[in-house]
Amino acid sequence: MAALGYEHLRRHDLRHSGLTWMADAGVSVHVLRKIAGHGSLTTTQRYLHPDGASIAAAGNALSAHLSGGWSQTGPKLRAV
Repeated sequence: MAALGYEHLRRHDLRHSGLTWMADAGVSVHVLRKIAGHGSLTTTQRYLHPDGASIAAAGNALSAHLSGGWSQTGPKLRAV
């Protein structure tokens, strides 16, 4: 890392970045757990660091969903 000019980075930092980027690309947390070799999802979740844009996109997606299909009588059930 030092030879590349990134003395401040550790190999472990790259694990965090790699797993976060895969999560941002839509890779399931269950698959990420296997890739990382973690025994529990809780450990894998500690590696994920969503950025502000991802958090805002999640809020926008929820708002769009609620404005399109939500009613005072409750959510509509659908088969998945």
